[in-house]
Amino acid sequence: MGVRKRNKAEETKEVQKHTYLAKLNNCPTSPRKMRLVADLIRGINVDRALQILKHSSKDASGKLEKLVRSAISNWEQKNGRQIKDEDNIYVKQISVDSGRVLKRIQPAPQGRAHRTKKRSNHVTVLLDSRTAFNVEENIIEKKETVKETIKETVKPTAKTTVKTTAKAKEVKEKTNKVKKSK
Repeated sequence: MGVRKRNKAEETKEVQKHTYLAKLNNCPTSPRKMRLVADLIRGINVDRALQILKHSSKDASGKLEKLVRSAISNWEQKNGRQIKDEDNIYVKQISVDSGRVLKRIQPAPQGRAHRTKKRSNHVTVLLDSRTAFNVEENIIEKKETVKETIKETVKPTAKTTVKTTAKAKEVKEKTNKVKKSK
């Protein structure tokens, strides 16, 4: 095994120690419907996410609630204890990918047939804990993006103001010349 490969394998092991995930494969719900529910709980604390899923009227919410509970139990197994309020476990990432598509035939009038697609999906839930380090890292990233956007927006406006002031001076000079000539 090469050095780069070994280093990358060690890095992934380190990342996997701190991440807690659960997967649901071939769930018989269309990915579009599952994404609607998944968007509700992305980035939210686990307790709040479970409440949202429990009280949601969507059919996909029951399956997603079970998956989040599985991810929580994976966290408890790795840490050897129950989740407490101060642990600040949240849904870091949730991805919904399309699974296999079953193609079926529906009878139609005059001896014809319509094809129907029964879609399924794969869902992956990744949990993480909010620590002081993670919060500081997120704040630094947000500050950098804000600085970049400010730089992008300020530069064009500064140029346009310089141009407009130069044009305004030219117009004033012309009007002064016209007034003096009269």
